Amino acid sequence: MVMIAQPANTQPTFPGYTFVGSDEFDGPAWSAPNPTFWDYEVGGGGWGNNEQQVYTSNRENSRLDGDGRLLIEARRTWSGFTSARLVTRDRFEFTYGVVEARIKVPAGKGLHPAFWTLGSNIHEVGWPACGEIDILEVIGDGSRYHAGVHGPTGDSERWERSVDGTIGANLSASFHDYALIKAPGSISVAIDRQIIGTVTAADLTPAEQWVFDAPAYLLLNVAVGGNWPGPVDYTTPFPATMAVEWVRFYA
Repeated sequence: MVMIAQPANTQPTFPGYTFVGSDEFDGPAWSAPNPTFWDYEVGGGGWGNNEQQVYTSNRENSRLDGDGRLLIEARRTWSGFTSARLVTRDRFEFTYGVVEARIKVPAGKGLHPAFWTLGSNIHEVGWPACGEIDILEVIGDGSRYHAGVHGPTGDSERWERSVDGTIGANLSASFHDYALIKAPGSISVAIDRQIIGTVTAADLTPAEQWVFDAPAYLLLNVAVGGNWPGPVDYTTPFPATMAVEWVRFYA
């Protein structure tokens, strides 16, 4: 497991957890995200959801803004759409602890920003056997959040537990803090330090397999179109920018 280096300033902790470190996205404008933590998944092909974007490692799609933020930007081009999908695979992976990110999401028909995890063994066992935790997904106008957990069953199918709701404010209007609390046999997701959903190994049926007591890595991306949430239209704003102020880890 690769730990994030702790900055000089002391950060607040979750009860029962100790701050370990973070990426605060400090750096000059138009520079790349810190390669100690972040890599890119690139290409098109629909990404299993018939999505329209092509992910790139270009600065137009992912960069620091010079004011302590990471920008992930979906753009309309003459031939379609480009965006970025950043991952911490082989750089920062964790089994238990709290990961929290402060994010302002874009809103618009057909947009799908997300903060999530995949099991680090995905290339050995595939999906859904690796496990997926969706800490935050927002589609459409930004009025509702979606979070979910996906795992395998004994017959090569998948199980899902999800929660969808509102915090009483549009998520695209300002920054909010989104957290995953991962403990043995338990996963919780929180917005602004308020738990919105929990699933445990004890909640599963005999056919459903718990695969989450194992290392996972983080993903940040903005998808465009696809089966869910559906296509963009003339009202969809481009560029569509996800801004991330920090990602922090507690153990």
